[in-house]
Amino acid sequence: MKLLNKDQYFEAILPLKEVSFNHLFASAVVEQKIEGMVFADSFSSPTCFYILHPYGMSLLIGNWANEEFIKQLTDYIFNIDKTRNRTEWMQVSPESWSTQLSKFLGNQLLTKKQKEEKDYSETLIVQVEEQTRVNFRFDINKYYEFRAKHTDRRFEIFRTGEEDFQEMPGTVVPKFFWRNASQFVNEGVGFSIRFKGELACTAFSVAINDHQLELGIESVPRFRGMGFAMHSCSALIEYCLKNSFEPIWACRYENTGSYLLAQKLGFRPVSFHPFYKMNY
Repeated sequence: MKLLNKDQYFEAILPLKEVSFNHLFASAVVEQKIEGMVFADSFSSPTCFYILHPYGMSLLIGNWANEEFIKQLTDYIFNIDKTRNRTEWMQVSPESWSTQLSKFLGNQLLTKKQKEEKDYSETLIVQVEEQTRVNFRFDINKYYEFRAKHTDRRFEIFRTGEEDFQEMPGTVVPKFFWRNASQFVNEGVGFSIRFKGELACTAFSVAINDHQLELGIESVPRFRGMGFAMHSCSALIEYCLKNSFEPIWACRYENTGSYLLAQKLGFRPVSFHPFYKMNY
């Protein structure tokens, strides 16, 4: 795996267009809207790419038959050189990559089937766990049905500002998806809720282009179950509708809260893809 220079990131633009599911996070890296890294099999004529977002999301695309690259990727996944210091979450396209990963990772891959059938030891420690990433499509009529039933709220929703950018706790928060507060306020958008003076919830754009906006949401644990996530996300959807953005939602199938909230807000699950949790 070769770490490309930033002036070579454009090499991944055409392969990205072949990806059928949501990949706004990877596009943000390739277009250098946010810091990230792009690895390839070659500096001169790259055919496969590993695109890493600073949040820890990654996308593997391109020539799945390049076994030399796969061997190098496997070393990276196994963290042979101790270059990874955190968990990463990898998607692949095309899904032929999944067959290759299964072959090269061997018993260090805990598959979804094994987990469903409980065909593994509870003491098993593996490098990679297979999960599922769900992509949704927004249904505006379903959203209007939701909105008609949820008009009453007893708290203020406000546009997320620079101070909120720094203050909001959690993992799915703006500071992990934007370079800084200024860039977020000028190029992104979010809506937040305070409860008894404390920042409780923020829905925001994790990535955005000319016609799509991907939603991210975080609620402070002790304020969950109070409807804050639902209403702040609705405010962000309203922003999308008023400004001609298609709202985009994707999450782990195993994240039950996000999966159910998406459907309540008018999103329909349309595709399911392997999602690899890479431990370190």
